[in-house]
Amino acid sequence: MKAFVAGATGQTGRRIVQALVAKNIPVRALVRDLEAGKEILPAQAELVLGDVLKPETLGEAIADSTVLLCATGAKPSLDPTGPYQVDYQGVKNLVDVAKAKGIEHFVLVSSLCTSKFFHPLNLFWLILYWKKQGEMYLQNSGLTYTIVRPGGLKNEDNADSIVMSSADTLFDGSISRTKVAQVCVESLMQPTARNKIVEIVARPDAAPMDWEQLFATVA
Repeated sequence: MKAFVAGATGQTGRRIVQALVAKNIPVRALVRDLEAGKEILPAQAELVLGDVLKPETLGEAIADSTVLLCATGAKPSLDPTGPYQVDYQGVKNLVDVAKAKGIEHFVLVSSLCTSKFFHPLNLFWLILYWKKQGEMYLQNSGLTYTIVRPGGLKNEDNADSIVMSSADTLFDGSISRTKVAQVCVESLMQPTARNKIVEIVARPDAAPMDWEQLFATVA
């Protein structure tokens, strides 16, 4: 297995790279700035230049990777096209190149509540709507996928246990980015994670489960 990570310098993406490195999985990390990437990412990761909005850069960047993890996301800005470009067009570009390159498993970090159009987050240029369109494009692509929908993201980890559920069944809660990264990486290992949407939060009162049990609970 060789992993390609898009959004590698983001708060969740960098944790995905760290989790892959910890499992001794070779990583190609997509960055737009090599120097910035070197400051953020572990030395074991191979940094490659490219941009999800420039599909002509992606084929060479992916190279011989066999799995792809996408943790891109539009940043808050005054640009009303931001979520459309990053959360839909960027994902679409990655999916198209992944198909052409024969990627074996595509893991997409999305968000809870993408199916709820009348959600406050959609006041930010329809961000959940465009995330949902990206999800659907991946689902319809023919690629093997896992779509990970986390609750509110926390930078600090804690001892809370992960709760995993099927699509459109969790509507509140939070989870650390470290746990999101672990779910993404473990989904590559678990046959029961394939072609599923998994919604995840973490709760102090949840019963701990191993990865196989967690993914098996999702329809």
